[in-house]
Amino acid sequence: MTIVRQPTRAGVRDAAAKIAAILPPSPLFTQEINGVTIAFKAESLQPIGAFKLRGAWHRLTALDDHQRAKGVVAFSSGNHAQGVAWAAKRLGIPATIVMPSDAPRAKRDGTLALGAEVVPYDRMTEDRVRIAAELAEARGAVLVPSFDDPWIIEGQGSAGIEARRQMEAIGLGEPTHVVIPCGGGGLAAGIALGLSEARITVVEPEGWDDMRRSLEASWIEPVGPNPPPTACDALQTPVVSPLTFEVLARRDAKGVAVSEAEVRAAQRWAASKLHLVVEPGGAVGLAALLAGKVAAEPGMLVILSGGNVDIDAYARALAPEPAEAPAFPALSESES
Repeated sequence: MTIVRQPTRAGVRDAAAKIAAILPPSPLFTQEINGVTIAFKAESLQPIGAFKLRGAWHRLTALDDHQRAKGVVAFSSGNHAQGVAWAAKRLGIPATIVMPSDAPRAKRDGTLALGAEVVPYDRMTEDRVRIAAELAEARGAVLVPSFDDPWIIEGQGSAGIEARRQMEAIGLGEPTHVVIPCGGGGLAAGIALGLSEARITVVEPEGWDDMRRSLEASWIEPVGPNPPPTACDALQTPVVSPLTFEVLARRDAKGVAVSEAEVRAAQRWAASKLHLVVEPGGAVGLAALLAGKVAAEPGMLVILSGGNVDIDAYARALAPEPAEAPAFPALSESES
């Protein structure tokens, strides 16, 4: 009988120690919203522009010498791809990434620049998991999923450990409520394990909010047929995994969905108030807060999970919206 390894809080702590040994903490910013100081964890400022290197580093450093020689295969629209490529390059491991043909050019180019091989596929007609699994089997390589893996989940959770230390250092205390972008749920599940006392809210784009519906139903619900187009390419996950769902369900996590207009408003707010470039998928937690779908409260931590944007699309997002666009709440000028 095969025993499937489960992600653990101890594993998150181990991953945090691994990351701390090679990288400084990603910055933590604060702003007052509706009179409440909110902390923002800028994973968009990681070396690859996203949190994904955390899980990749934890996973790839767990491989033995034989596995490292055979290489790794991953599937991703870009951020996990770059995380795996970044870790593989540092460790001298061959990496192959199965990436949708419509992935943002910046993410594809970044992955190639890190030395990985990119195998394109059509996300509407082809199964990336099958393609990656077949490649891994043919090459004897290790398959590194973007979220359905205990090491990946633990590694992503290191962001929560870092943020807790940073919030305590500036007098905000431990995070009591964390608002997290969610695709497959690896980041949210890892933070839920690492910050076991904090409430968890996952945020997804409308039409792709399968984790929200799964948590409400108490069983896994896939994305429905013909989901709407979304700028949040990093969050287009057709179905979440039992590993991430079970962690979040045990923690009684909640979910909300945000519109494309709300995401664009959040990108503009991040640029104006935090001076940060945040990609659409990385801005959904902030979008939920600004839109009033999550109420500002003391001890709140919002994860800005990535900043890899297509320049032309980002320029369009920064353009003024029609008058009916969501208004920004009142803000102070505090920042740390």
